[in-house]
Amino acid sequence: MSTTVPGIAPEFFRRVFRNHPAGVVVIAADAGRGPVGFTATSLTSLSLDPPLVVFGIGTGSSSWPHVERAPSVVINFLAAQQQEVARRFATRGIDRFGPPTRWSRHQSGDPLLDGVAGWLRVGVERAVPAGDHRIVIARVEEAWVDEESSPLVFHDGDYRTL
Repeated sequence: MSTTVPGIAPEFFRRVFRNHPAGVVVIAADAGRGPVGFTATSLTSLSLDPPLVVFGIGTGSSSWPHVERAPSVVINFLAAQQQEVARRFATRGIDRFGPPTRWSRHQSGDPLLDGVAGWLRVGVERAVPAGDHRIVIARVEEAWVDEESSPLVFHDGDYRTL
C-alpha cells in the first residue's frame, strides 16, 4: 500500500527513509579536547577528482562543535559485527570512546576505531548550513579497506548485514 502525504511531516519523512538502506559509519574527530564521534548514515561520495565526500551532522549534536573546529576527521566504515559500536556512538550523554570501545590514534592524531571494514581520513573543506544540520564537504587524504569484511547497514530502523 502506498501513502501520499501533502507536505512532509517529520514522522512521515522518517518513515520514507526507513525503506532506504544505508551504510553505517562512525565519524570521529579530535579538535584538541579529546576524541568525539557519532554514528551516521548520511555519508556519500561527491567527487572522484578531487576525491570528495559529504556527510550531515546536526547542529544540536554534542559532536558538532568539535567537528566544526577539527581540520580533519576519520570516517570509520563499520563492519557487520559492529552493531554495538553503532549503538554506542548513537547514544547521548556517554563517553563513547571509553571502555568497551577499542580504538587507537592515526599518526595524525585522529581517532581510528578497531575492527572496522575500512576508513577514510578526510580534511574538512567546508560546512554548508542546511536546516538544523550542516553538510560537511571533505577531501579524502588517506584510505584503508579490509577486503574481507562485510559492511553494517541500517534499514527499517535496525542494523543489518548483507
